[in-house]
Amino acid sequence: MPTSFRHRPVLAAVLAGAGVLMAGAVQAQEAAAPAAVPAAGPGVAQGVAQGAAQGMAQGAAQGVPDAAAALASLPHDLSPWGMFVTASPVVQAVMVGLALASVVTWTIAIAKTAEVTSAKRKARAALEMLEEARSLSQAAERVGFSQGTAGALVRAVLAETHMSADAPSRDGLMDRAASRLERIEAAAGRRMARGTGILATIGSTGPFIGLFGTVWGIMTSFIGISKAQTTNLAVVAPGIAEALLATAIGLVAAIPAVVVYNACSRAIGGHKAQLTDASAAVLRLLSRDIDRHALPRPHAVPGHGVQAHGNSRAAE
Repeated sequence: MPTSFRHRPVLAAVLAGAGVLMAGAVQAQEAAAPAAVPAAGPGVAQGVAQGAAQGMAQGAAQGVPDAAAALASLPHDLSPWGMFVTASPVVQAVMVGLALASVVTWTIAIAKTAEVTSAKRKARAALEMLEEARSLSQAAERVGFSQGTAGALVRAVLAETHMSADAPSRDGLMDRAASRLERIEAAAGRRMARGTGILATIGSTGPFIGLFGTVWGIMTSFIGISKAQTTNLAVVAPGIAEALLATAIGLVAAIPAVVVYNACSRAIGGHKAQLTDASAAVLRLLSRDIDRHALPRPHAVPGHGVQAHGNSRAAE
């Protein structure tokens, strides 16, 4: 019998023993695994539950002080006056300055409205009388002693006529009279425009002054945010609202100033046109008197100085 067939039963027995050992090891592992899982499961669940509870507790502990600080810093009065009181000193100074500028604007508006209305009414009445007059003497009797600008125009022409009474020629009288009238018109225009420059200044600088207050207030709010170490909107909103109030007041002061300035400019321009018409009427009367050789002649009256004497022929 060959050797390989002789040892075959021994090999079979060895293989069978190894299989038995492997099966036993697998059964031992399967038996040990269920025991380990139940042992590890409750520990993991308890750890997760404890971590979640601790995180929620810490979040609540941190959220309560932040909310309390935000509510404590939030002003109770968010009206314009309340925001003005709680604003920083620089923003308060800007608001006060703009409020005073608004008061100045309305004061000038009321004063200029009354002044221009009265001047235009007087100039209209004087122009009607100058149009009806036939000579300088007649115009002087009707308009010359009035307190308006038209009366000053007539008196200026009469004065130039008296000063030129001994002149050998009347050729330059019209030019000299026109020069006097131009100076009176310019003076009246400057006097009427007095105070409107303030309106132009307020209208051009008011929004920028309010913007300066806004920038300063927002800068102060961000500094407060950095100190409080919180980004809660309740902490940021009041300071920004106070800053924006400065811009609003700046617009309230600037917009009426621009409107009033434009209205005053148009009204003053209309009054200047009336004075120009009055000057033209006076020059027409002077030209007529020159052509008629009927210029008013100075007449010395004791105690009254030199006055106009109407409808007398000038000495040649």
